Amino acid sequence: QLQLVESGGGLVQAGGSLRLSCAANGRAFSNYAMAWFRQAPGKEREFVAAINWSGTNTNYADSVKGRFTISRDNAKNTLNLQMNSLKPADTAIYYCGSGSMRTPNVWGQGTQVTVSS
Repeated sequence: QLQLVESGGGLVQAGGSLRLSCAANGRAFSNYAMAWFRQAPGKEREFVAAINWSGTNTNYADSVKGRFTISRDNAKNTLNLQMNSLKPADTAIYYCGSGSMRTPNVWGQGTQVTVSS
């Protein structure tokens, strides 16, 4: 089972960019689809983006399509999320998950992203 650690969160102004990373501990990283979810205060965790094991298939929530890009480096056991044109509505704790593209069963601890207006 993988262990996942997110990094790269922070405070940014609206219109700015951030790049999140998720480091995976485990040799089986390349076997798993990976995903990013987020949870805003008072709201349920929601899907953001996902990528299959090889990186050839990606999915995005409509709210981030065209602004966010998910990628992975299987040689480095790393998952990334490039976030551009950030909006205050993107403020949330961002979690990476492994196991499947829409229903991960292993989660990291999360990283806070705050977008100021």
